[in-house]
Amino acid sequence: MVIGLAATSPAYSLAAIIGPITALVGVFAPGILLASFVPMLLIASAFYYLNRVDQDCGTTFSWVTRAMGPWFGWIGGWAISMTGVLVVGSLADVGVRYTLLAFGLDSITESTFWMRTLTVLLILVMTAICVIGTELSARLQNILIIAQVAALLVFAVVAIWRAIDGSSDLSPMTPELDWLNPFGAGGVGLTAGLLLGVFAYWGWESAVNLNEETSGDSRTPGRAAIVSTFVLLVTYLAVGIAVVAYAGIDYLTENADEEEAIFASLADDVMGGWSWVVLLAVSTSAIASTQTTIIPASRTGLSMARRAAMPRALGRIHPRFRTPDVSTWLVAGIAIVWYLVISAISENALLDSITALSLLIAFYYALTGIACAVYYRRELTASVRNFLLIGVGPVVGALLLLWLLVESIIDMANPENSYSEEAWLGMGPPLVIGIGIFLVGVLFMVFWRVTHGRFWQERPSAVDDAMAMAAGIQAHDGGRPDGRPDGRPDGKVGR
Repeated sequence: MVIGLAATSPAYSLAAIIGPITALVGVFAPGILLASFVPMLLIASAFYYLNRVDQDCGTTFSWVTRAMGPWFGWIGGWAISMTGVLVVGSLADVGVRYTLLAFGLDSITESTFWMRTLTVLLILVMTAICVIGTELSARLQNILIIAQVAALLVFAVVAIWRAIDGSSDLSPMTPELDWLNPFGAGGVGLTAGLLLGVFAYWGWESAVNLNEETSGDSRTPGRAAIVSTFVLLVTYLAVGIAVVAYAGIDYLTENADEEEAIFASLADDVMGGWSWVVLLAVSTSAIASTQTTIIPASRTGLSMARRAAMPRALGRIHPRFRTPDVSTWLVAGIAIVWYLVISAISENALLDSITALSLLIAFYYALTGIACAVYYRRELTASVRNFLLIGVGPVVGALLLLWLLVESIIDMANPENSYSEEAWLGMGPPLVIGIGIFLVGVLFMVFWRVTHGRFWQERPSAVDDAMAMAAGIQAHDGGRPDGRPDGRPDGKVGR
C-alpha cells in the first residue's frame, strides 16, 4: 500500500492541480476530487479481480493480452512503460527544487545547470535503490509516505482552523458541504477538472506491479490498490477543502499558473516558522514517486520480455538483488534523456509532456476495465456481486475514462490550452507528444511482430494453461473471481 501511495505522490499531485482546478470550478474543487475518485475506484476493482487469476508483474499487458489478444496487450504495456519515461524527470526536478527551498537554498533553484545536474543524480540514486531490492524500497517508502501524509494532514487542520477563526492573511471562507458537489460549476469545468483529477490519483497500481514479489500475491496487491485510493481520497479532500477555505478563490485563481509552487507560497502563511514541514512534504512526495514510478515501467518491461514481446535482455534478473536490473536502468536512462531534451526546449515543454500523460493513463486504465469484463464474461451472471463489481463497475470506469480521453484530445488540439501556447504541427504540444508516443509504439510493435513473431503465435488457451500450471492450479476458462481453484469449495490447490 505504501508503494502504491508513494507512486501517486499525494503532496506533489495536490500542489500541481489544486490551483488549476480551483480556477476552473471555484469552491467546487473538493467535489471534483471526489468525482475523480469514482473511475479510479472502479478501475482498481478491475485490477483486484484480474490479479486474483493472474499474478503477473506486467498487469495490464498480461491481462489485456489474455482477454483481448496480443495487439491490445502489447500497446497497453507500451503505454504503461512510457508514462514512467514522461514523468520521472519532472518528479525528480520538483523533488530537488522543494528540498532546496526547505533548507533555504533558494539561489540554487535559479541555476539551470545545478537543477538539471541534481535532478539526474536523484534519478540515478532512486534507480539504484529500485535495483538493490524491493525490501529496501519499501522501508524507504514507509518513512517518506508517513512523513508526507502526516505533514499534509497537519497543514490541512491548521489551515481550516485559521480559516474558521478568521486569522488567515488572505481571503478565508467557511467550509460548506456544498463544496463536495462536482456539478456545481457546470459541464465544461467538470470535464477539465476531472482530467486533472485523474492525474492526481494515477499511480496506485504500482502496488499490483509488485504482485510477484509480495506475500499473498493473489489478494494483497489488489487490496492495497483499493485501500490506497481511499487513503488518497481522504487526504485530497482534507487538503482541498483546507486550501480553498484558507486562501479563497481569488488568490488560487490568480496563482493557478504557478502549478507546483502553490504550496511554497502558502506554507509561510499557514505554518509560519514551520513552513519547511510542507515544503519537505512536497519534496519527499516527489522523491518517493521518482523511485516508485520506475517500478511499473520496469516490471512491465520484464513481463513483456519473458513473453517474447520485447527484447530478451529486458527480462534479465540480477543474480544477487533478484530485480529486473536491465529493464530498470533502461527506463531510467530513457527518462533522463527525455528530461534533458524536453527541458532544453523550454520549461513549458516539460510541463506539456506531463499534460500528455492523461492520454496514456486514460488509455491503459480503460483497457484494463474492459479486459476485466471480457475475461470474466462467463462468470458475470453467477451473482449480482459479480455482475456489478466485475462487469458493470469496471466497464463504467472504462467508459468514463474513454470519454475523458476524447475530451482531452479535443482540448489539447488547441495550442492555447498548452503551457507553451504555441502550435507543434498545428496542434497543442501535449497532443503531439501523446500521438507521437503512440505512433512510435505502433511502429515498434509492427516491427517486432515481423521480426520476432512468437508472442503473436501463442494461443490464449495455451498461455492460460501455462500460467495456471505455474501458479499450481488447474486452468479455468474465464477464471474464478472468488480465487478458488476450479470447483474446489475448500479452496485447496490440487495437482
